[in-house]
Amino acid sequence: MQDRVHCADVEPGHTVTVAGWVHEIRDLGGIAFVILRDRTGRIQIKFEKDEQPDALVDTGLGAARESAITVTGAAEKEPRAPTGVEIVPESIDVLAPADPELPLDPSGKVDAELSTRLDNRTLDVRSERGKAIFRIRSALLAGVRDEFREHGCTEITTPKIVATGTEGGTDLFPITYFGREAFMNQSPQLFKQLMVGSSLERVFEIGPIFRAEEHNTPRHLNEATSIDFEGAFLDHHGAMDVCESLLGAAYERVATECADELAILGLADDFSVPDGELQRLGYDEAIERVNATGDLDEPLVWGDDLSTEAERVLGEEIGQHYFIVDWPSEIKPFYIQSYDDDPSLSKGFDLMHPRMELVSGGQREHRHDELIAGFEAQGLDPTAFEYYTEMFRFGMPPHAGWAYGAERLLTTMLGLENIREAVLFPRDRQRLSP
Repeated sequence: MQDRVHCADVEPGHTVTVAGWVHEIRDLGGIAFVILRDRTGRIQIKFEKDEQPDALVDTGLGAARESAITVTGAAEKEPRAPTGVEIVPESIDVLAPADPELPLDPSGKVDAELSTRLDNRTLDVRSERGKAIFRIRSALLAGVRDEFREHGCTEITTPKIVATGTEGGTDLFPITYFGREAFMNQSPQLFKQLMVGSSLERVFEIGPIFRAEEHNTPRHLNEATSIDFEGAFLDHHGAMDVCESLLGAAYERVATECADELAILGLADDFSVPDGELQRLGYDEAIERVNATGDLDEPLVWGDDLSTEAERVLGEEIGQHYFIVDWPSEIKPFYIQSYDDDPSLSKGFDLMHPRMELVSGGQREHRHDELIAGFEAQGLDPTAFEYYTEMFRFGMPPHAGWAYGAERLLTTMLGLENIREAVLFPRDRQRLSP
């Protein structure tokens, strides 16, 4: 099909070959139309039954919706056609017929439950909505990668099979690795820290993470895509600057490249790029503001993590992206550095969308002895992590970093109701196939 022309590129006055799926058939008696769809759009194929061979007409009109076909014919100007152009076919080849009984309607005229859509993802992403979401996801990740490179970052790939978990042995998927116990990695955290201690200094990774948390909510996945950053000679303030820059770049790329897709999702008039420096709200103030609303059944006390309901209350009050900074050390991982003048407070931060947390990050503990003490304070055995801790004896520089949840970023950006819409083949407690 080297001579194939995409639907959006068909111009009148030429004989063309197009290929795609049968989107719709309109039989008006003596004249009929097949609407063919490819990744660029749609084109109208015209059949005049009294003037064209019966075999050609029967083949065209006999192809069930969603059959894959090729059509060769003369492209003619037709103002009444959806794109102003139609093709009068000379030959039609049905490459792969579709079963007339489709499990869902890719045209979107008939709604389907999310579970049905996920069970039939190939058909679902043929819909305008499905295609739009994943084109936007692609643009978002492209914008993120370009922005990382603007910050002097090198892209890395870290192991997804590990001997120990980033945060201990909880919430891990165990596997058998040549007779030994191993785990699916819950984060590239320790490996990216090791790489900022190399001459690379600033690194990023976009890859899968695995968490065996028994959630079943519209905001959690057991396999997710993590957008990770780590930078040497950087404190938590500098890391937040990079985090904020990346957020703007992701939105800007989508706004610039995905106007049609945003329109399909009904977001053309409401999509805006985060502008200006985001508010950096201290943990103490966040607790006070949540409690002041009186919306929680039980007020938060110092040292509590923010519940989903607390995040919702605070998000509604602030109404835009914001950071929460200076979290209690006791609720942050061992690798987050505490303030020397107040060890009860950490240099950790979270980036929040009004709906949910997007990023967890902070300045890391780069001093060997303090790092070992952090392991012990959280009940972890530092000897199980010697591949990591040993490198801190050889000039590990101050460093900071963070991780975005890619699906959460896309879900909040597009106002999706369920995070499963933001990933092609989601994995959760119930779903292991497809």
